[in-house]
Amino acid sequence: MRRLTPVLALGALLLTALPAHAAPDGGPAHRESYGTKAPYEPGQNPRGYQRPPAGYVPVFTENVSRHGSRAATDGGDAGLILPLWDKAREEGRLTAGGEKFGPVVRALTAAMEKTGYGDLSGRGRQEMRDTATRTEQRLPTLFRDIADRGEKIDVVSSGQGRAVDSAGEYTAALAAAAPALKPLIGPTRTDRDLLYFHKAAGGAAYRDYLANDQRLKDTLAAVTDQPRTHEAARSVLRRLFTAPFVDGITDQVGAAQAVYNLYAIAPAMIQESPDPDGRGWDMGRFVSRSDAAWFGYLSDAEDFYEKGPGFAGSDITYKMAGVLLDDFFRQVEAKRAGTGDLGAELRFTHAEEIIPLAALMGLPGSTEPATPAQPYTYADNPWRGASVAPLGANIQWDVYEKDGRYLVRMLYNERETPFRAGCRPVAKGSAFYDLDELERCFGRTA
Repeated sequence: MRRLTPVLALGALLLTALPAHAAPDGGPAHRESYGTKAPYEPGQNPRGYQRPPAGYVPVFTENVSRHGSRAATDGGDAGLILPLWDKAREEGRLTAGGEKFGPVVRALTAAMEKTGYGDLSGRGRQEMRDTATRTEQRLPTLFRDIADRGEKIDVVSSGQGRAVDSAGEYTAALAAAAPALKPLIGPTRTDRDLLYFHKAAGGAAYRDYLANDQRLKDTLAAVTDQPRTHEAARSVLRRLFTAPFVDGITDQVGAAQAVYNLYAIAPAMIQESPDPDGRGWDMGRFVSRSDAAWFGYLSDAEDFYEKGPGFAGSDITYKMAGVLLDDFFRQVEAKRAGTGDLGAELRFTHAEEIIPLAALMGLPGSTEPATPAQPYTYADNPWRGASVAPLGANIQWDVYEKDGRYLVRMLYNERETPFRAGCRPVAKGSAFYDLDELERCFGRTA
């Protein structure tokens, strides 16, 4: 029997592990098809938050937030697929549905150009404002006390435009909700080492992994080059073009990927749609849910191996996030020691930071790496980009104090979330953890 190459061997494992469709039609699974481009949704109704133990009052809060929904980072997808559409129209080889595709994509592209490639969309700005407003509503006494004490609110970003703009929208909404905070909110400063670490000095080994790790390259090649990918690609293109025209497309997967990418970014641009309260861009008419689910899986697989839990036995994808986790602890420890003058620390960054931080912290959905015997699939791994790091994703720590004892409650996408396994809350089922216990659990004590 012919020995399989590493790529073919992994592909065989994937074929046995994956369901016929990566996610069923309808329901929450449909949201998964957008991957990390899924627009933000709060994870919990604030009315369901636990009350702190008796006598504890909020004294500090901090967050790290991915920027809000945005336009595509460039026009490459439209630039790839529209010439094919123009050619098919000239040759009379568009389907009835495909006739509508070109005008919709050109309108979407024009809206993204007006917004600015990579910049916050109207929806993204609203996501930031809404999250800030809910934060103030969750902690009204804290923000009143911050104002009364004259404490500062520090604001820091990666320095990238969409992160800076997210910080501006967030802090403006916070000041609107609690006007006394306005003079206490500092200007947004830049810290690339903290909030753009994948491109800073601390990410050098990680960048080498992306560029040179052969196992990574083989794995992603095997994930992509499956019969289901080629079937889904042809299915996507057949919605637009006649069969003979599709037969003539050399790179069907690449063309279908471009269609999928436009489908995935469209919800982020809903406020720029000519019909935002109706069907919006309605890119779903050009990509079936099962095909979108498959391409969403391929996108998730890339993010999983490049940014998330990755390969078992290796922390190269997330070790660099330690600088951000350390900063979370340092801020709370400074509050306890009385050496800090902050009432809140607000950070704004990107998926490349949120995803590895989630893996480093062992947040829900980010605890299981892949092994050679069990590659990443939807069937046997809970990691989903739409849950781990949607647009606007955030991690927040609320800090409470009583008689010198400090408790921390974590919200992950505004859902009360336990700290990783091995960390003991103050009571069974409680969302609150003693700071001393968290320091022990995360290895910050001798």
